[in-house]
Amino acid sequence: MSFDLDPHLAGDTLPLGDLLLSRVLLVNDSRFPWLMLVPRRPNMSEFTDLPPGERSILMEEIAAVSTALKETTHSAKLNVGAIGNVVPQLHVHVVARFEGDAAWPDPVWGHGDREPYQDQAAEAFKAEISQRLAFV
Repeated sequence: MSFDLDPHLAGDTLPLGDLLLSRVLLVNDSRFPWLMLVPRRPNMSEFTDLPPGERSILMEEIAAVSTALKETTHSAKLNVGAIGNVVPQLHVHVVARFEGDAAWPDPVWGHGDREPYQDQAAEAFKAEISQRLAFV
């Protein structure tokens, strides 16, 4: 069975690249530096659906993406979560947070209307993150 990105996730994100297990996406909301990892495995909705070896890979990928985001943004805090209430496909959010951002100190999920990136800003941010990650 092949991997297909959930249409809701595809519509809310911009592609960055693939790590060993996960596709890395930029959430298209310029208010928050927000990345998402989606393991390229069909029919996975929970972290525990992955085999043990792939769970370990996903954790390392979360750490790598978190480090890249922190180094790029110099954020005050990182929020990491696999909520999945709206989209059942397994995906992990990694969000850089700053005191005084549009949702601070509340979670970013569902906070107001998104403000899509301007093309040039999205490309610059994607390039910075991509330099820090070894895409396959």
